[in-house]
Amino acid sequence: MSINMKMNRRALLATSAAAAASCAASSRTVASPVRGKAEHVISIWLGGGMGQIDSFDPKRKGDPKQRKPGSYYESIDTAVQGVQVCEHLEKLAPLMDRVTAVRTVHHEVIDEHAAATNRMHTGRPITGTVTYPSLGSIVAHERGAASEDAPPYVLIGYPNVTRGPGFLGPRAGYLYLTDTSEGPAGLSRPDRISNARQSRREEFLSTLRKNADSADPRIAEYEAAIDESLRLSGPAFSSAFDIEREPAALRESYGGEFGQRCLLSRRLVERGVRFIEVSHNLNFLNGIGWDVHHEGILDQYKLIRELDSAVSTLIVDLESRQLLDKTLIVITTEFGRPAGFDARGGRAHQGTAFSCVLAGGGLKHRGAWGVTDEMSKKILQSPVSVPNFFATICAAVGVDYSKNLYDGDRPVPITDRGEPIPGLSG
Repeated sequence: MSINMKMNRRALLATSAAAAASCAASSRTVASPVRGKAEHVISIWLGGGMGQIDSFDPKRKGDPKQRKPGSYYESIDTAVQGVQVCEHLEKLAPLMDRVTAVRTVHHEVIDEHAAATNRMHTGRPITGTVTYPSLGSIVAHERGAASEDAPPYVLIGYPNVTRGPGFLGPRAGYLYLTDTSEGPAGLSRPDRISNARQSRREEFLSTLRKNADSADPRIAEYEAAIDESLRLSGPAFSSAFDIEREPAALRESYGGEFGQRCLLSRRLVERGVRFIEVSHNLNFLNGIGWDVHHEGILDQYKLIRELDSAVSTLIVDLESRQLLDKTLIVITTEFGRPAGFDARGGRAHQGTAFSCVLAGGGLKHRGAWGVTDEMSKKILQSPVSVPNFFATICAAVGVDYSKNLYDGDRPVPITDRGEPIPGLSG
């Protein structure tokens, strides 16, 4: 081969590479990430596995005594023509024009609670090398708090690694509480500490800090933690937990402990918290929660009614305060339930097709998204992977779902390359 031919070949390859890069850059410009206008997320977690066929994706009625597959309850119409829900969601039914039940969420995780819970919080399977951040920590990391007087992420429920920051580190972690009447542990000042005594303590702390080595990064991080704890223990944020200030009629409309958690989430949004997870995991009315094997299904309707009252009131409450378009409500669970009944009338686990719910957040709601078969087992139209569901949430709250996070120098796609559900963005 002649020298000229070699040079021409190199020139051709260089020109082709440049053209490909130019096209790729142009494509990235055209397909820029969707960015919604929501400012907050209230994520409601239904641990145990909410049965989609008994809630947001009802089918023909079954009969557990005759082992005939189908829904456990009757279906009712909603504000959206052609969209039905379970009869025990009667308060949400007239509000479904502000809601989209995503009926075709799916994952390939073995139908086991811990693994599926991790998947529905981090968007990824468990690995032995990386601890991935939860969705709450991702939003906290990317957006921070909406107010300097609030933390970015609050968990109303039990702490768990699946809700945590993973490789993002403690700055993207959560503040948690399990009792709405007491607030976060460690932030509430004991009754014996008067304002004067607190002031003396802060003066003494200030003296100690002046003598510290400010160049030591460990001390800098510790001082930052002190500043944040002092700020969050002050009245600007701690007053959010005094839910008894709310009108009695409104509190009653929200319902019991779970409803009060949802009410508190609205108050936290008003204080500037970016992401709140509300776990439905205390004082289950049916004694077992959403994991309705065997006879546990008999009182499942009590949970559905409790969810109905709390979420419908939350939607109306946020809307009355002009906060619904700014706040995305998300309802998730680790998997769904099959249409068939076990030997004692309950249901097993199903991750191949189940429902998660979006409300508010400035989205173009349609009542329901996706279609499953006559037994809510197989997806017939518009499947939604967990990464795509996460990307939809990220897009709504202004987080770039296409970027990489970094575990050290290792790039990690923020939503495992998910894309938002088309047509829902506001």
